[in-house]
Amino acid sequence: MSGSWRLTVPLEMNYFINVSVVKSTVSKTSPLAIISFCLLLLIPSAFSQVKSLKPKDLPEVYYRWLEEEVVYIISPLEREVFLKLKTDRERDLFIEAFWKHRDPNPATEENEFKKEHHRRLSYANRYFGRTTSVPGWKTDRGRVYIILGEPRDIQRFEGQSQTYPAEIWFYQGLEKMGLPSGFNLVFFKPQGIGDYRLYNPNSDGPMALMTSYYGDPLDFEAAYRQLHEYRPELANVSLSLIPGEESTALGRPTLSSQMLLQQIETSSWREIETKYARKFLEYKDLVEVEYSTNYMDSDALVCVFQASSGIYFVHYALEPARLSVSEQENLYFTNIRVNGTLTRDDGKLIYQFEKTLPIKLNQQQMQDVSRQPFIIHDMFPIVSGAYKFSLLVRNEVSKEFTTFERRLRIPAPGTGPLMMPILLGYNASKMPATPGRLRPFQVAGHIIYAEPNRVFVQGDTMSVAFQITGLNKAQLAEGELSFVFFQNDQEFKTFNRPLKDYPSAPEFIENISLAEFKPAHYKLTVSFIFSGQTLTSASEEFDITYRDYLPRPWVQAKVVPGPDDPVHLFLMGTQLYNQGRIEEAIKTMEKAVSLKPDSPEFALNLAQAYLTLKEYKKVEELLSPFFKQVRPPAYELYVVLGQALQNSGQFSRAINIFDQAIEHYGVNTVLLNALGECYFGLGDKEAARVVWEKSLSLNAEQPEIKKKLEQLKIKK
Repeated sequence: MSGSWRLTVPLEMNYFINVSVVKSTVSKTSPLAIISFCLLLLIPSAFSQVKSLKPKDLPEVYYRWLEEEVVYIISPLEREVFLKLKTDRERDLFIEAFWKHRDPNPATEENEFKKEHHRRLSYANRYFGRTTSVPGWKTDRGRVYIILGEPRDIQRFEGQSQTYPAEIWFYQGLEKMGLPSGFNLVFFKPQGIGDYRLYNPNSDGPMALMTSYYGDPLDFEAAYRQLHEYRPELANVSLSLIPGEESTALGRPTLSSQMLLQQIETSSWREIETKYARKFLEYKDLVEVEYSTNYMDSDALVCVFQASSGIYFVHYALEPARLSVSEQENLYFTNIRVNGTLTRDDGKLIYQFEKTLPIKLNQQQMQDVSRQPFIIHDMFPIVSGAYKFSLLVRNEVSKEFTTFERRLRIPAPGTGPLMMPILLGYNASKMPATPGRLRPFQVAGHIIYAEPNRVFVQGDTMSVAFQITGLNKAQLAEGELSFVFFQNDQEFKTFNRPLKDYPSAPEFIENISLAEFKPAHYKLTVSFIFSGQTLTSASEEFDITYRDYLPRPWVQAKVVPGPDDPVHLFLMGTQLYNQGRIEEAIKTMEKAVSLKPDSPEFALNLAQAYLTLKEYKKVEELLSPFFKQVRPPAYELYVVLGQALQNSGQFSRAINIFDQAIEHYGVNTVLLNALGECYFGLGDKEAARVVWEKSLSLNAEQPEIKKKLEQLKIKK
């Protein structure tokens, strides 16, 4: 079974899913997990960093593809990206992606667009290059035929003494290309020699079609009347290429014809979503080969809220253009991999994560077909600072990927009052009492269901959710909120509410009926007013559609531990450490370890922070309990404890720890080099020489170790 459709499938908590089905066989999905990964999405601007080749510098096969095969149908962005690629492998993958994004029916093996394009190219070379020295694809008729295809009708005017050879091509039904419903194109032989050239009413005029015209060369009306005497059909298209369009009173050609000729040149790629090309360039080194050609569009929503514990959380929603699943024995499933990174403006990686989202549907669920989008909701803690948040999402069945990036600015403690960005939801559902759990987009005891496009139906109830941090008691008691709606930049509706009317303050939800909101574009500004002054405000835009109904998405939401769980402190401590904010990191990590002292991961991160500040005694006290357990501790604990002992001059104890690590995890250059330093510190130069030479046998590219061995030989 293969094909593509969208369906409504009730899963847990009344969620629904938008699915397309692809025929494939995949292995068993992995369990849901959160693991660290080594993906670097540190690309400030691929376009600005990569130099372009000149077409003539391309290998011949790629030069011909760019300058001959697709020269009329490739967009400027796609062309620019192609010239920035460095290897033939990258060019081959890009060409594959180029055709995929033009395939009208991806469910079939054959790419109908590619097949038709090559047919047009072959036809142009066969029939339009016969009477000229250039190949057919380079002629005007060949170019138009390749872009627009076969005309509905062709009128030919040849062997006439009064007019030069000419052809009128009539096209119809190309509205999807952004062209009129019907139009003509004229080709003629200037002076009756050479090849046919595309006629432009504005620059050529009726006089260019006649063999003898002795009137004023600027008098288009006189030329039109003379041509009409000879060939009425040709005269009728000489001033306008669009049937039924009246010429101006002065008999001048219309601007519509000029615009039409310009539109034709871009019509072959105007409707193609070329964002994939930029994403291909940015992510070609970061995604697996089988994914690189399958970029799909998506929309995203990001909000930041402060939990009751004082920790800020990034809440994000990603809505891919489609979700593909595989069928196997009446089961439909896929696995979604979500990779996220948080980087500073200088490109330093602060935080990274990977999550897998397995989706499995049975036959019964597949029968509940409907048109519902699919959206992923998730959240993670974050410390104060300015960042770029990047997300890479991969569908392991269809090998499709999508991405998004957002800039985030998290306020420092004590900043306030500050209104966080507004979240506009189509539904606010009261959350059941689950003190040990947090849900994405949880505000004031409700889950706010929102979509990135912020589109509503007239009559919906819109939930306006936001938060104001840093409020003092007086502001909570006496402040008020001002809600101002603008319709197409004109003030439409306004009202005020005192803060004391909101028992959930400093978190706020205002449910607003949209019954009086006619279809249009709107902007909402919410301001916090205290003592007659606006202290902080935020704005958000939304649209009211003409449609009577909007299909709302099925939500795949990740539930995370509650706001007081030490895992959030652990992650925040890691972010602080990676920024070099060591003192803050230690304070945060110490609190996490105190709440979960048996966690080797928590202890390891804190020990690394101690090691950075040369607090070697604290490292030993923190990690020693893990070496008293029956099972050997993790490899990283051996390394950090050994380094602490080594750096504090306890070389014999450090050697013992490194030897244990080798016994349990095997030999490697890190352990051998550390052992050599310890032996050298004890004055045992021969032992140091032996282990360093062993290290070089594992990896000869170690100049520092080579230098140490040379120094040992000199001292001998």
